[in-house]
Amino acid sequence: MNLANILTMTRIFLVPIYLFVFYSSFENRLLYSGIVLIFSGITDMLDGYVARKYNMVTKLGTILDPIADKLTTFSILISFTSQKLIPLWLLILLSLKELSLLIGGGILYYSGNKKVIPADRFGKNAAFSFYVAIISIIFKLPEVFVTVLLYLTVILHLIAFFNYFLIFNSIMKDKEI
Repeated sequence: MNLANILTMTRIFLVPIYLFVFYSSFENRLLYSGIVLIFSGITDMLDGYVARKYNMVTKLGTILDPIADKLTTFSILISFTSQKLIPLWLLILLSLKELSLLIGGGILYYSGNKKVIPADRFGKNAAFSFYVAIISIIFKLPEVFVTVLLYLTVILHLIAFFNYFLIFNSIMKDKEI
């Protein structure tokens, strides 16, 4: 197991820690759970950087990274919705997008292509905006600012989904030839 994979595994282990702190009775539980998320985000950026820069890209990392991403995203969406920090429609919309990506990725991988569509700038920007919106909620920024960030997040996620769909279609069409 290399450093990049250890960083990815760290993100996976941070999910239950985040949930424990978020649902605890600690006085500043939202702030502390936010610190866990910030640490998770830092390890997310580092694992990709380390993997590419030091040629540590592995099949295990390619599988674990999106799992860590989805676990973290769903944990945040569900926990924030359950505490009414974000609206239910946001949970539903982003969950449908993430589930569609999982299904599309499974179809590509198991259809004989063995291809994985890597994260691109659209997906990375959408993920970054999601974390900025969540951190803005944690730090109790003005509601208008939070609302703008949440809508920006939705727009960026829809653009990322559309881009993924175009790539998916292109790969599937190439396969038919």
